[in-house]
Amino acid sequence: MSYQMRGHLAMLLFSVLVAGSFSLGHMAANEISPAALNVVRFLIASVVIGTVASLTTGFKRSDFDAPWRYLLLGGLFAIYFVLMFEGLKTADPVSTSAVFTLIPLMSAGFGYLLLRQIMTRRMALALAIGAVGALWVIFRADLAALLRFRIGTGEMIYFWGCVAHAIYTPLVRKLNRGEAPVVFSFGMMVAGFFILLAYGWNDLWATDWAALPGIVWITLAYISIAASSITFVLLQYAVLRLPSAKVMAYTYLTPSWVILWEIVLGNGVPNGLVLVGVGMTIVALWLLLKDEEL
Repeated sequence: MSYQMRGHLAMLLFSVLVAGSFSLGHMAANEISPAALNVVRFLIASVVIGTVASLTTGFKRSDFDAPWRYLLLGGLFAIYFVLMFEGLKTADPVSTSAVFTLIPLMSAGFGYLLLRQIMTRRMALALAIGAVGALWVIFRADLAALLRFRIGTGEMIYFWGCVAHAIYTPLVRKLNRGEAPVVFSFGMMVAGFFILLAYGWNDLWATDWAALPGIVWITLAYISIAASSITFVLLQYAVLRLPSAKVMAYTYLTPSWVILWEIVLGNGVPNGLVLVGVGMTIVALWLLLKDEEL
């Protein structure tokens, strides 16, 4: 199997695992401070990834050269996750996941600025279709709301988190100096943990952990292992093998996976018109992958 194909398979699994964090996160977002939740999340993920790295590739002194790289990347992801859970307090999981699909378009722009990655016509068309589909879902198929561009507060908060995520993607490729994906992920996670610890110290100690409902602990376990430890490694692995815009193209699958998660969790399904926008995001993914020589 080629390196590119492995990158695609990594991102397919990435999209499935990420989708679960929207549905579970929405159910837990109002039960705990986003800062407190993510401090513990980054701690658990750091331990898991560090253990995996120790048992597989191991660590070299050179892996920790220029530690500012990890601080920068960890800070960007800390911003992303805190704003994600702030947004999920009021935003619907499907519409929030649609905001997530705007990342490829932004990632392509930052990919050009940071890496001079050129966008083909097919890629530009795909990103445009995906963006329109995402907006259709975000505005819940309400053309009047779309024309007024009246977006929900939760979606707007999360959008700025997605900007941080879009910058992160090409930066991984620019700043990586040959470190293994799991080692690079560990450095970023540890840096993110200390940044969040400083930011969320008061929230961390103000939280009555013993009184938290079960959904918080379920969500914490899921986002720490599946949606952090595993997805971070998958993302690091893929960005070293695929262009930034195509790595993040797999985010176009997220609304579809979220709908399935919502059905499984008994939260219903969006109306048919909203599904049109989801379909457009799938078309965008197909165009991007068709442009890729596998």
